[in-house]
Amino acid sequence: MKTIAVIGGGITGVTTAYALAKRGFAVTLIEKHRYAAMDTSYANGGQLSASNAEVWNHWSTMFKGIKWMLKSDAPLLVSPKPSWHKLSWFAEFIAAIPHYQRNTVETVRLAIAARQHLYAWAETEGIDFDLKRKGILHIYRDKAGFEHAAQVSKLLAQGGLERRAVTPAEMRALEPTLAGDYYGGHYTESDATGDIHKFTSGLAAAIVRLGVDCRYGEDVAEIRVEGGRASVTVGSGADASTTDFDGVVICAGTASRALGAALGDRVNIYPVKGYSITVNLPDAASQAAAPQVSLLDDATKLVCSRFGADRFRVAGTAEFNGFNRDIRADRIRPLVEWVEQCFPGVSTRSVVPWAGLRPMMPDMLPRVGRGRAACVFYNTGHGHLGWTLSAVTADMVAGVVEQTLGARAPHGAPQAVPA
Repeated sequence: MKTIAVIGGGITGVTTAYALAKRGFAVTLIEKHRYAAMDTSYANGGQLSASNAEVWNHWSTMFKGIKWMLKSDAPLLVSPKPSWHKLSWFAEFIAAIPHYQRNTVETVRLAIAARQHLYAWAETEGIDFDLKRKGILHIYRDKAGFEHAAQVSKLLAQGGLERRAVTPAEMRALEPTLAGDYYGGHYTESDATGDIHKFTSGLAAAIVRLGVDCRYGEDVAEIRVEGGRASVTVGSGADASTTDFDGVVICAGTASRALGAALGDRVNIYPVKGYSITVNLPDAASQAAAPQVSLLDDATKLVCSRFGADRFRVAGTAEFNGFNRDIRADRIRPLVEWVEQCFPGVSTRSVVPWAGLRPMMPDMLPRVGRGRAACVFYNTGHGHLGWTLSAVTADMVAGVVEQTLGARAPHGAPQAVPA
């Protein structure tokens, strides 16, 4: 039986370990935190959103970033402090603008395929993650945003996704609790929401039942390749230990860039910080005033999702500020104010703020497949769509590992979905 190390215990690492275990590999998952899903997979916006597959590589994104650069509460904030990493990332981001349409269509195809894997895995393993299949409503306050969305809907349709325009009256019918004036919206009935932390934790328990060796609280210090095999060292000094594997899959989020560079692979991930708030709904009035349908507000770049009866998540914004993990009050305040404006009946007395670093590639597509060495593989760089795409990219990379190293389980397993 082939041995595989999976580096990272977030949504991509745990789904990858699951897909590999189902194919008959002996899998070891290595995660620096004491538990799974404690970093960027902890408190995101909750949307399983094929309708949000539009990549950011568009000149309008660049113009907004420049316009908002000195506005501390802007939806997109780029720190003016220069670094070679940031400059190289933006250079590649601009170079990918001509591929905006192609990459958007490719992303939506992946997102649609990912749903089937995720739903099937959750059902098989009995995972309760507050799944709500009530669609996602994109809301627009002006004609320009609404009409741009109509053009995006055409691209989504090329990838196989149906999204329809709705009037303000239809928006009210879909989500009666939404306050404010809007030009119109676009609704994707097939989209869904769920708690990424609950799902990942549930799947982490499932991989243990499948025989995966989960090593939590172990930070990877070095990965070396020699003789066609990979050795992974964790810890340092007298506490360091090294284990050899037939292969290694790097699912380490923003740490993937440094690990890849040490192995001779360029994985130009930039840490793009996003913020969220979890609004607790302790009373009947707040529970009745909070939405059931998930929303994406194009003007503010915020999304919201309802988790069960007593939780409401709002998330968004993008901050290019290196590996800074500070939770800034001036970045959290617009999220709270958005709740108070759009859902005035919801109490904001109990709000839990959070920030995480999205691992984002310049072309907005995840890095999935082999590295330079035949025993090194990557499943990383999903950016703001890690929750949406994780199940299909896990299945894809497991298929590549199987094709390269060979370790089909006796009873077989699902085939990888082609990219």
